[in-house]
Amino acid sequence: MRLRNVKGSREVMQSSEYVFADPKSMAGTWKDIFGNNNPIHIEIGMGKGMFITTLAMQNPNINYVGIEKYSSVLIRAVEKQNELALPNLKFIRMDAEGICDIFGKGEVDKIYLNFSDPWPKDRHAKRRLTSKEFFARYDKLLKADGEVHFKTDNRDLFDFSVEEVTNAGWKLKAVTYDLHNSDMNEGNIMTEYETKFSAEGKPINKLIANR
Repeated sequence: MRLRNVKGSREVMQSSEYVFADPKSMAGTWKDIFGNNNPIHIEIGMGKGMFITTLAMQNPNINYVGIEKYSSVLIRAVEKQNELALPNLKFIRMDAEGICDIFGKGEVDKIYLNFSDPWPKDRHAKRRLTSKEFFARYDKLLKADGEVHFKTDNRDLFDFSVEEVTNAGWKLKAVTYDLHNSDMNEGNIMTEYETKFSAEGKPINKLIANR
């Protein structure tokens, strides 16, 4: 998929106090960054940020960090946060493969993965955010009772993800193939893609994984 370049997006990344562009090692520093000991929840591949921004507004006692690779996408969330100035919300522009340099061992309480890139070719399977390779990364970041929450409309990716949870030595705490008609929908926050796909009648899949 070719993303449209948004003129000035990189400059916005550099000037906003709420975003870390091209970050170096930040592991172990997040309590200092936020100035408190509140739990840290992260969303990897946050897109335009509707999901994580809503969570941050609803839960002021939780710190949120959104991670997005593309400036042209992240800029929308940054512009909104520049207006809202939520003290518990930060963003990082980076590739998720380097996430272990950004968060220390047991520093994260929960990870959200929403409508992630399916990387449909088999040779790219390890790039999927629900691959066993990424679960190995999450194992380092999450606290012992931490969880990974994953939502997607893509059934092939979801079936792969269900298998990878087990392959990675994790457990499936909850699974549904029709989120909006299940008990797991209670308190659900919709993403931009989720709103679109639901309107098209596509069922949304969700799993929660822990150790």
